[in-house]
Amino acid sequence: MRSLIALSAALALHLCLATPLGAAEDAVVYNRFNIHYYSRGEAPKPVTYAASYANYIQSPTHALLPYNTPLRVGKARGGFQLTVVDTGLEIRFEFDATRMAMTKEAYLALITSATPVDYATLAARDQDGIKQGVALVGMTKDGVKVALGYPATHKTPSLDANAWVYWKNRFAATTVTFDAAGLVDSVGP
Repeated sequence: MRSLIALSAALALHLCLATPLGAAEDAVVYNRFNIHYYSRGEAPKPVTYAASYANYIQSPTHALLPYNTPLRVGKARGGFQLTVVDTGLEIRFEFDATRMAMTKEAYLALITSATPVDYATLAARDQDGIKQGVALVGMTKDGVKVALGYPATHKTPSLDANAWVYWKNRFAATTVTFDAAGLVDSVGP
């Protein structure tokens, strides 16, 4: 009886973690913005990959998932899981609904699209920052959002603000400051 209960619990957990959030099981979505992720652990232990609503744009084991990467979204404890369709790379995405002042589903609607997005009309300076995954002086707010991700609302409550805060890692943040024309005029602590 105990083994049947344990088996049922394991199956329920598997189904819970494998079911996409608000999408058909095999639905493919595309990230609207670069996703900054990092690795956890070292061999011989399994290496896992994580990302966060806080973006962690400069963690020591930082990597960049470029916008328009085809993804599948699944459930995961404390957030959701992104699986890259082409490679199978799995990234556990940490999400805090209280700090973001929105549900996971609303956040996913902000950062993903059912079809690829086109940023060809953005200026050359924006394109450079997006490719590098950094904010450069002279970039637009749209360019910064694509390059660094949607800013965490507990530190940047409005995209109309002239200062957006991004986390470098769990302990340090950086501020992207915009001038009156909405162009980056400084990036720093």
